[in-house]
This record gives sequence, C-alpha cells and structure tokens, in this order.
Amino acid sequence: MKPSLESKYNHYYSLHCKHLKLQGLQPKTIEAYSRAIRRIATYFNGHLDNLSQDQLLDYFHDLLGRLSWSAVKLDLYGLKFFYTHVLAKPWVDIPMIKPPRCTRIPDIVTVAEAQQLFMSTRQLSYRVFYFTVYSMGLRLGEGLNLKVGDIDATRMRVHIRNAKGNKDRLVPLPLATLQVLRQFWALHRHPILMFPNRTRGLKGAHLAESPLDRGGVQKTIGLVTKEMGLKKRFPVTRYVTAMPHIF
Repeated sequence: MKPSLESKYNHYYSLHCKHLKLQGLQPKTIEAYSRAIRRIATYFNGHLDNLSQDQLLDYFHDLLGRLSWSAVKLDLYGLKFFYTHVLAKPWVDIPMIKPPRCTRIPDIVTVAEAQQLFMSTRQLSYRVFYFTVYSMGLRLGEGLNLKVGDIDATRMRVHIRNAKGNKDRLVPLPLATLQVLRQFWALHRHPILMFPNRTRGLKGAHLAESPLDRGGVQKTIGLVTKEMGLKKRFPVTRYVTAMPHIF
C-alpha cells in the first residue's frame, strides 16, 4: 500500500471505528464490521471510496470461494455501514449477492449424552460451565459474562445482561444448578465473576480480572465430544430436566 493511500485508509478506518462505537453496536458486530473494512482494504490495496460494482462482484465472489456465506454477509454489511456513515454516500444494494435460504434442524442432545459430556470434562471450571449454560439455555457469551450478583437465589432466577440484541432477560434457575454454582463459588470465591479464568488455578481465581477464555471453552468441548465419539454438535440452548451430580 502506497504511503498516501495508507494515510487515507488509516483516516477512514479510524472514522469507521468511531462511528461503530457511537451507533451503540455490540462488540462482536463492531469487530466483524471492522474486520470487513480491513479485509476489503487489503484486497484493493487501500482503495475504498471509489469501488465499482464489478470490483465488488470480484471481491465477494472471491471471498465466497474462501469463506462462508456468513462472512460474505458481514463484509457486505460492514461495507454498507462504511459507505453510509464514513463516506456519507448513498448505498446501492448489490443485487448479485443473495445468500441461499436454509432451514436447519438442530441436533438434539439427550439427557444421557449431556450427563456423559459433563462427567467426561476433566477440568472442573469447564465442567461446571457446560452444566450451567446447558441447564439454563444460555449462549456462550452469556455464560462467560455471568456475575455472582446476577444470581437471584430468592426468586430462583438469573439476570442475563447484554444478551442478543443488547437486551437483558431473566432466566429460570434450576435448584440443581444453584447448588452446583454455590459449591463451585466456594472453591474460587471471586467477588464478581462466576467463571473467572484459570490462569492462576482455582486457588488464585479470586484475583482473576477476566472470565474463562472463550477459545479454551470451545476447544475443550470439541476435544471432549471427540473423545466421547459424539457426532452431534453440542448446543447450549437445550434444557435438561434431569441433572447429574458433577462434583
């Protein structure tokens, strides 16, 4: 990238990031739209403001050859945001981009399979985490960001904050899950985080400044299901009616 183009790109990218934050978008959306502009700028050697429809056709066709339709859509939405808020140009939809409609039926994990997975997870932090998100139907990020103060043992519910759509919601708290969380918290005693990271182990978990690592959680469940020989994808939005003892 030429120095003049790099300077121009850096200016545009900085404005793009500022607008993303000012629009109150979720962190994952901000990262996706930012990544879209970085990827497009790399492809066109820094040129962003005068792309023709033919150029965009080539870009998205090439992108689909390497990545999924979800990546294509996110780059498209990120570019649309860039044109609208940074360049202040009217956005003309690209008619050649039309993701196929898909109706998918999720894998149904049985209670027995869920119990086997919990017991096959050797690390206690991960075992309790999987049990918690499965029993309450939480998304991965919702479980990771769970705070001690969000658990209402009196009303038997959990306050999930900044959920999908930047909305809060209340989730029923099963008695078995409450008991498991109480026992787990008694081991790490972090004043805020329900699932502190494992950098210092359980003994030093009360000093953690961040929750469990998302990548570690995902990698571990992949390894456990592989060891089990479970071909299904393990969802975190299925409610289990019979809970095993996991301690």
